[in-house]
Amino acid sequence: MSDSEENDVFGVSQDLVPPAPIKPAGITEIDFEGLLSPPLKLHEDLKNGCGGQLWPAGMVLSKYMLRKHKSDLVGKDIVELGAGGGLVGLAVSLGCKTDRILHITDQEPMFDLMKRNITLNGLDSRVAASIYDWGGPTPSQLPKHPDVILAADCVYFEPAFPLLQQTLQDLIGENTTCYFCFKKRRRADLQFMKVAKKMFDVKQVEDDPDKEVYSRENLFLYRITKKKTA
Repeated sequence: MSDSEENDVFGVSQDLVPPAPIKPAGITEIDFEGLLSPPLKLHEDLKNGCGGQLWPAGMVLSKYMLRKHKSDLVGKDIVELGAGGGLVGLAVSLGCKTDRILHITDQEPMFDLMKRNITLNGLDSRVAASIYDWGGPTPSQLPKHPDVILAADCVYFEPAFPLLQQTLQDLIGENTTCYFCFKKRRRADLQFMKVAKKMFDVKQVEDDPDKEVYSRENLFLYRITKKKTA
């Protein structure tokens, strides 16, 4: 991102960006404006962490995948990072043509919620939940270099930035595409992308019809791939 883009786009006081409302525990049904039928059922519960709630970046990434990648995921190994309750991975499994086990991952506090939402949507045979601590060894049940990585709202805790970058470096292979969506809340969030651009080939997604709308909310969607060697 250029210096002018940083000044124009990110020069917004955090005080002007309202936080997402805190919801009581319960089940939400989401059809992504008619893109998913029947709708996804998502049990939201914040008792074990903020990942238990639906967040805007997950909605943006889910809608994009349902619109643009509904029929091209057959034969692909797919892993979601920082899944929380599993919004993006479950939406992709329900609405896109996938024929392999889709892996949703997060830390231990989110594990039971991920499993609950898998069962809630009847996806026990198609989606698997795993505990994955960023920066640590890749769990043996995950593909070493998945074809597709899904990551939404993973940029929120600055001390974890190097761990997430290390995990992306571990997982992104020659044929991996990572769809990475986040909401910029602090200036520090921009540093994550600056470092990522040195490590990977990072391009902003331009074919999303909602881009102009969500960009006004400081939401950004990127396509991240391995840097090509000369």
